[in-house]
Amino acid sequence: MSVKHEVNLAGVKLNKGVWLVKVPKYLSQQWKKASDKGEVGKLTIGKYQGKTEVCFSLSEELTALGAVEESDASLRAPVDHALTMHAVGGQTLAVFSQSNADGISLEGMVVHRAECKPAVTDNYMKMKRVQVREAVKPRRVPQQLEKAVTTVFKPVANHSFNLEYEKKKKTEGKMVRAERQVVLDMLFSAFERHQYYNMKSLVEITKQPVSYLKEIMREIGTYISKGPHKNTWQLKPEYQHYQAGKDEEEELSD
Repeated sequence: MSVKHEVNLAGVKLNKGVWLVKVPKYLSQQWKKASDKGEVGKLTIGKYQGKTEVCFSLSEELTALGAVEESDASLRAPVDHALTMHAVGGQTLAVFSQSNADGISLEGMVVHRAECKPAVTDNYMKMKRVQVREAVKPRRVPQQLEKAVTTVFKPVANHSFNLEYEKKKKTEGKMVRAERQVVLDMLFSAFERHQYYNMKSLVEITKQPVSYLKEIMREIGTYISKGPHKNTWQLKPEYQHYQAGKDEEEELSD
């Protein structure tokens, strides 16, 4: 569910124009180190041969970078940056700010777009080399353990469900499929004594593999998935008097 916020449009009345500037990642990281009212740098706008030139100079206090290695202790961010200006291109762009107290406010409409690029110096190239080295470093490094790990998550040679499956497989593997009519006679005889059986009981009675028994029971029986006799089998109505009918035929033949 989306949350609605009121937008303060005071910036429209003030007709404020803002610049949308793309800056390098390291520059935005250095700006975050500045205090709330601290100076991050100076922007210089001038004319050269009839063209407007815009330059940004990073504050000296923010040029120190965090050393990655001991040899990088003197590594510093570039100070001088040139801004390449671009046309807005007929787009309508706006800049908004958000705070806990005032909510969302319109800061102004974008009147210029620019890209901030550092001056290519030896210091800048050194910084880029360090960034490249850090980027290609593996995130996971193998370590040699001095002692055995004694956590509760120890490797298991074979899980319990695998052992149960293997046991079941061996048991069924020893069962030899009997002739279909022999199995049917055993099943009908069993269902004369009780109306409902689960598959485990039928396996014990017939000594036949589960897959073979299920194949036969799907033909002559019905599986019960609900009710008081859940997970059991019973004979289909047309087979419930099979044994009785067979006995009558034998008496007549005698």
